[in-house]
Amino acid sequence: MTYCVAMRLNAGLLFASDSRTNAGVDQIATFKKMSIFEVPGERLITLLSAGNLATTQSVVSLLRQRLEVEREHLYNRRSMYDVAELVGKTVKEIVARDANAQSLGQGVDFGGNFIVGGQIRGEAPRVFHVYAQGNFIEATEDTPYFQIGESKYGKPIIDRVVNMDTSLAEAAKCTLVSFDSTIRSNLSVGLPIDMLLYKTDSFAPAEPHRITASDPYFNQLREGWGGGLKKVFAGLPDEDWFNK
Repeated sequence: MTYCVAMRLNAGLLFASDSRTNAGVDQIATFKKMSIFEVPGERLITLLSAGNLATTQSVVSLLRQRLEVEREHLYNRRSMYDVAELVGKTVKEIVARDANAQSLGQGVDFGGNFIVGGQIRGEAPRVFHVYAQGNFIEATEDTPYFQIGESKYGKPIIDRVVNMDTSLAEAAKCTLVSFDSTIRSNLSVGLPIDMLLYKTDSFAPAEPHRITASDPYFNQLREGWGGGLKKVFAGLPDEDWFNK
């Protein structure tokens, strides 16, 4: 499984993904799930993927391959909406191809979900969730973030902390706490974590940061959050009937 998060804030965009895949307890491996397409000064497009690894890798590979040979590709789409639409079409193409070719493998889920976000010069940053069926939805001011994969464990902290006015630094800290909660509760999600922060209208070259098990800040955050929760819990009052 996997866990990915993307946020669209007034300050910019945040993307984060874990790197664990598994097909059972004896088939655990590490694969990067963040893909970046950029034209410095003109556009930044980031993809986060979850689902069937063969499907998601094929989608990303085909999108890269078509940058030079197809009339429609990620570097000449006029808007992020058009980018999300192109990714959706590619997902449908790969899922249909593999499902037809391997129809004998009944019960195999060929689906893959993507978060697609970025900024193209001339419009504001945008983030979309692209489903395996090829359709998609866009993040809004009411819901400025998307999660894919094992989302339930890390959702509560994001719901409580993140809104459009949250700074990138606070969003990054919240996201790492969200990942810690998920990693603690689900063995199918694991380090390292890849994170990219993008400031609105910067169009600077992407510089993703990889957080490993030995990262001092992440370990400090994990200890501080866990200890803080215990202190807050210990300070909550008991109800009278608890001790009867």
